[in-house]
Amino acid sequence: MLLNSLRLALTIMIFAALSGSPPSMAASSNIPAWLQKHVGTGEGQIAPVVLERARALYQQKLRQGQVRNPCYLAKDATRPSTSRNGAPGQRFYVICERQKTFRAVSSGYGNGRKLKRANFSNGRQCAKNFSNAEGSKLTMGGSYVTAETRTSFKGYYSQSGKRQPFHRTFLLFDGEGDTANARERAIGGHPAVFLKWQCRYKNPKSPYADNEGYVPYGKLVNYTGGRSNGCTTWSQSASSKILSLVEGNPTTLYIYPESGDIDAVANAVKKRKSLSRAGLYWNASCLKEIKAPKFWPKRTLQPIINEWRQSLPKQPPMELPICK
Repeated sequence: MLLNSLRLALTIMIFAALSGSPPSMAASSNIPAWLQKHVGTGEGQIAPVVLERARALYQQKLRQGQVRNPCYLAKDATRPSTSRNGAPGQRFYVICERQKTFRAVSSGYGNGRKLKRANFSNGRQCAKNFSNAEGSKLTMGGSYVTAETRTSFKGYYSQSGKRQPFHRTFLLFDGEGDTANARERAIGGHPAVFLKWQCRYKNPKSPYADNEGYVPYGKLVNYTGGRSNGCTTWSQSASSKILSLVEGNPTTLYIYPESGDIDAVANAVKKRKSLSRAGLYWNASCLKEIKAPKFWPKRTLQPIINEWRQSLPKQPPMELPICK
């Protein structure tokens, strides 16, 4: 019996080392009872492995004195964009153990690109491709700590018959390991809305006017729960709460899956192995849609992206037409 237990323990250790993923899908016994009810794979719940890693990262940074925020963040990029009732799928989590609160909200994932040498684009419902290559526009799972925020003017839009300035706040992330180039990639969090420029109009009194007195004007596009350019995006209402939570008070963010998880799941699918028996996790509905996930290492994908950029013809600076 003891020999069998030792063999099992050794097998688990070897598997974990190869896959880069903890073998157990069960929630840890040290998770508070109030939080246990939020653990699972159903809508509005957080998968055990995602919570375990998010808590471990948070507790590590607390011990190191890097964060003091009573709350921490997590994201499960394997979940679908739309829930069964048609609403944006909940795959981003705000967990405050001291206050005993758990909140699940929608969030976008990277849409990727479709190039001649490589197609690493993602569909609207489920993410298949992941990478940390700059310019890939893909999500990279792993450990992050929230950093400073930057608010920028994007242009004017119409609201209630009046033209209003639109500002968007961007929350920077600092990563480590595979996510260490988060700043280089301009990866962070922001509201899932952008201003689609249409024209420019004369407004010399605006503090945002150019040298000729013009300001850009456009239409607000909301893509809550959809795809992003690799950043983590939230609805406008969720964004305001998340940004106020971390403004001047950084905390941790753990995004699942990491490169080891992706490779391990892809390998299990190829060999037609059960994920649960192998101690692996991927959202079942999305795995059915994408067949198998793929991780594109920076060393592989970056040269392809750089070559594509160099092949692009030089374009003259864009000049918006005058609004009629």
